[in-house]
Amino acid sequence: MRLLQVLLSIVFTASIALAQNLPTEPISDSPGPDWLIDASSYSAAVYRGQEENEITLSNGLIRRTLRIAPNAATVALDDLRTNESLLRGVKPEALLTINGTEYEVGGLKGQPNYAYLLPEWIDGLTSNPGAFHYVGHEIGVPEERMPWKRVRHHAPDAVWPPRGVSLRMDYRAPESIPALKDIRVAVHYELYDGIPVMSKRITVHNAGAKSVTLNAFTSEILAAVEFGSAVDTREYIVQPPNIHVETDYAFANFNVDEANHHVVHWQPDPDYATQVNYQRLTPCLLKVSPEIGPEQTISPDETFESFHTFVMPYESTDRERNGLALKRLYRTLAPWTTENPLMMHARFADWERVKIAIDQAAEVGFEMVILTFGSGFNIEDDSEEYIAKMKQYADYAHEKGVELGGYSLLSSRSIDNANNVIMPEGETPTFGNAPCLESQWGQAYFKKLYAFYEATGFNLLEHDGSYPGDPCTATDHPGHKGYGDSRWNQYETIADFYAWCRANGIYLNVPDYYYLAGSSKCGMGYRETNWSLPRAQQVIHTRQNIHDGAWQKTPSMGWMFVPLTEYHGGGAAATIEPLHEHRDHYQAMMHGNLGMGVQACYRGPRLFDTKETKAMVSETVAWYKKYRDILESDMVHGRRADGRDIDWMLHVNPNLEHKGMLVVYNPLDQPVTRTIRPNLYYTGATATIRLREQEGFPTKYILNRDYTIELKVKIPADSFTWFVIE
Repeated sequence: MRLLQVLLSIVFTASIALAQNLPTEPISDSPGPDWLIDASSYSAAVYRGQEENEITLSNGLIRRTLRIAPNAATVALDDLRTNESLLRGVKPEALLTINGTEYEVGGLKGQPNYAYLLPEWIDGLTSNPGAFHYVGHEIGVPEERMPWKRVRHHAPDAVWPPRGVSLRMDYRAPESIPALKDIRVAVHYELYDGIPVMSKRITVHNAGAKSVTLNAFTSEILAAVEFGSAVDTREYIVQPPNIHVETDYAFANFNVDEANHHVVHWQPDPDYATQVNYQRLTPCLLKVSPEIGPEQTISPDETFESFHTFVMPYESTDRERNGLALKRLYRTLAPWTTENPLMMHARFADWERVKIAIDQAAEVGFEMVILTFGSGFNIEDDSEEYIAKMKQYADYAHEKGVELGGYSLLSSRSIDNANNVIMPEGETPTFGNAPCLESQWGQAYFKKLYAFYEATGFNLLEHDGSYPGDPCTATDHPGHKGYGDSRWNQYETIADFYAWCRANGIYLNVPDYYYLAGSSKCGMGYRETNWSLPRAQQVIHTRQNIHDGAWQKTPSMGWMFVPLTEYHGGGAAATIEPLHEHRDHYQAMMHGNLGMGVQACYRGPRLFDTKETKAMVSETVAWYKKYRDILESDMVHGRRADGRDIDWMLHVNPNLEHKGMLVVYNPLDQPVTRTIRPNLYYTGATATIRLREQEGFPTKYILNRDYTIELKVKIPADSFTWFVIE
């Protein structure tokens, strides 16, 4: 034991020496450029802290400082844009429950008041003798969470893995717990260039000869400064701190917060005795931890890896700015979401009609055909005859320059009592019915998916009813032991498959929040039965849905819907077929979607029926592709569609030749002239811009002090126009 103490002391002393040899963080009194317009100067690095026993990660936007003696702990989290401290207290870096007992990883004790943290208090804090203790660190660069085979180059500036810096902090169990002497814990941090986002995860390695069980873990704990105060909580509930937190362990919702509610928890802090709330219920303690499990056995020489947690402090309460920040997060951490192929949903899967769909897609410039739900396509048919037939489909599509994909329903269906999830008493599956992914059926299902894509060369999977997080209490399913490991194992199965798809260039449409796990697209947000409404109402709903979805999604992250044939009823009044009879409506739906950079599911047996319809679709697609870069850039919200007046949205991207594109719609049955005041700040313009309507000649405009211009818009009845900003 004495020898071990000496060795650890040597390692610890060497770690402090390494920290002292790090460079000093450059500090500037003058503010840098707005990172949402020019992020080029905000490079992430690891620096020496203000004290000799501190390590700092900073990119000029946010900074996290870790004290490494007498144990490692986060002692500062600062927003450098606002010069605010976001941390009010010191907590452990992680919590682990191993073989039924909870242990702290790092952390310091003895803070006298958890309302704020003074630097002079930190020197007096002590280490918990029962906690895993820091023994060293290593600096590197971010690694890709999964391989990305990039076959659709719709965002030329997309980078993977993201640029930045990584820091691994290593921990050992204390000598007082000999049963854990061979357990190695590492806490991994990543900070990225040009964006105020930090990632964190943990790994647990078993270097011993006996297996251990990781029953539960908490991978991030932050005693954050509260957003507000309430003396009581009977009527007024204080919202959590203004910090965005999400993980790549998200499911069961189209909304990012709801998809993470089972793992991201804002709780009262029991150490915060001086808070204003008399019941001490202010939600200001962040704990990122699975509600269930993982209950994982770590065998000798094996390593458990947690999910990634991504923390992004918002610098303001402005909805537009925070939405742009969130969308920048996805472009950085899930750049496959920038892929945005034009897709047709082929209504029938027999060869003659599939061939028509492929041929027409190629002729008008569509890039992908999906054998949609209800078409007769069956990805679970693994017979040699069917696989060979589907390969012929894919080969023909590829010869035409078109990608081919198909639909599969996973959850929201019942298999049988032996293979369905068995929910805890009183609970029901999210979608009413659900198979267990770790049942015999579930394991066979995924084997069929892997085999299908390897054999056929299909390019897309639309995976409906993706795993929604349903646990399972069964003890006879081959892929999990019982309730405790059922959610973790099922999620690992589907996440591994999605990562495999990403590595093989297979596009993923998933109606759930699997972006950070490999999915490219989810629904923009709509009610399916609304596509049975009369056509004129569908046009308004389309633009409303995109306007609302674009607060959290980039244009390429959300799909919409265009029912070429009847969908959920509605009859002739709701559908476009015959296409030539409703060509104006067809064009309005294309303008409503493509004008905002959004792809829709054009569901029907064909894309055109006459040469006039073909010409309209071809011209609209050609226009879209000409301006694709700016149309697929993020949007600043204008006037929401309501059918009562014009509505508009503004695409912005200061890094392009076309810095912005304003799209304006007139739903009225008469021409209108309006003066609107678009704010051009996020185009990067500071004094003047050149603006042209459609393909006309540009006009110079001087920006007002608030970055707006007065723009007179003349637009015909029931029409659409656009303005390019240079």
